[in-house]
Amino acid sequence: MIHFDNVSKRYANGFDALKHVSFSLMKGEMAFLTGHSGAGKSSLLKLIMLMERPSHGKVVIANQDISRLSRRKVPFLRRTMGVIFQNPRLLEDVNVFDNVALPLVIAGFRHQEIAKRVRAALDKVGLLSKERYFPAALSGGEQQRVGIARAVVHKPAILLADEPTGNLDPELSAEIMHLFEQFNQVGVSLLIASHDLALISRMNHRILTLHQGSMVSTGVRVPLYGVKAPSAVSTDFAEEMFDE
Repeated sequence: MIHFDNVSKRYANGFDALKHVSFSLMKGEMAFLTGHSGAGKSSLLKLIMLMERPSHGKVVIANQDISRLSRRKVPFLRRTMGVIFQNPRLLEDVNVFDNVALPLVIAGFRHQEIAKRVRAALDKVGLLSKERYFPAALSGGEQQRVGIARAVVHKPAILLADEPTGNLDPELSAEIMHLFEQFNQVGVSLLIASHDLALISRMNHRILTLHQGSMVSTGVRVPLYGVKAPSAVSTDFAEEMFDE
């Protein structure tokens, strides 16, 4: 699904954010990307999203070399992805419903389809009753769940998350990670950048480690769908959302 082949990224000021990085994330796999602050995690994710271009090497997504993809085709690539940030980056002047609907509006979906998908996404993250709330009225954990709903509302094949639990307490962080696992169990590929080693070390997923821009460990690959969801939480919602 995602393949880096000897990828380096040097910025205009001469800083080498990534150095000869090679790794693969299989279709339907969930993996964590870790490393100290400044190790290159965000730069790596930006290359996948084509917010940046590699200085050297190839980035391949779904068997397509995106390293030199034309600007015209970039929006179509991004529609196959959902992105979650440490700060959910919600629009403060519009309500929860409209925040989640934004990717569908941009993609030109019909009004009825937008309403159906948005309410399904909010229901599955437990926030349907707050669709008319504005972000300022939500807790930090609720805002992050709105960000997740927005990221999955268009049924992406890939989910990328950049420190999604960085502003949350341990209990809420665990809830968010279990939510990611549920999407993974229905075939969504996830790459999650996180420095929370205490949390991710307890989860049965591969850990990719960056150090000063170099990939020093690609971890041990675990069987796809090998993690059983917590018994108290159903995975039916993810199956419904991603069922074509």
